Amino acid sequence: MTTFDYIILALKIIVGASILNVWLIQPKKSTKWRGGNADTIIEEFKTYGLTKNMCYVIGFLKVSLAILLLLSVKFPEFTLFASLGLAALLLGSIAMHLKIKDPLYKSFPAALFLVLNLIIAYTAY
Repeated sequence: MTTFDYIILALKIIVGASILNVWLIQPKKSTKWRGGNADTIIEEFKTYGLTKNMCYVIGFLKVSLAILLLLSVKFPEFTLFASLGLAALLLGSIAMHLKIKDPLYKSFPAALFLVLNLIIAYTAY
């Protein structure tokens, strides 16, 4: 493996683990990145004008795609689907922050992980 391959491997692990952390370990934790003044993911979705059910759907998709991204370490055929799927959802996250006129810094994690997923996808293509 080349140094670049190791970098992509690290990016997959960082992105996948970070998304799992947000959705499975810290969904009820208040952070400075949450939309509006929300303290939990469900409150954040309500701030965006989305339902609790939509939160569960998006959460299921993000967790599933993050798991696929982690699995792509062993099964590279999952890479493109997982990284582009996450990129699309992260673009939606950025759009929601913009919709409610959040300060730009609140979009930073989504923007960063969008870029990382596009880099991962590019290398899989």
